[in-house]
Amino acid sequence: MDNRQNWYIVKSGGGDCAIVSENDLEASPPPEIIEQWGPFPSPDAAIARRVGLIRAGKCKPR
Repeated sequence: MDNRQNWYIVKSGGGDCAIVSENDLEASPPPEIIEQWGPFPSPDAAIARRVGLIRAGKCKPR
């Protein structure tokens, strides 16, 4: 059995970007997803990508 989990970055209507697991995204997706990036193999990879998205002006820092 494969226990690996994918991670995604989702952008909400307010411009904030959250990092969510694939299981969380399927179980209870955020109400308003404007953009989505991923999958990423680990939360660390998703965090690094989110930093790049903030620097590029695509996401607001929290």
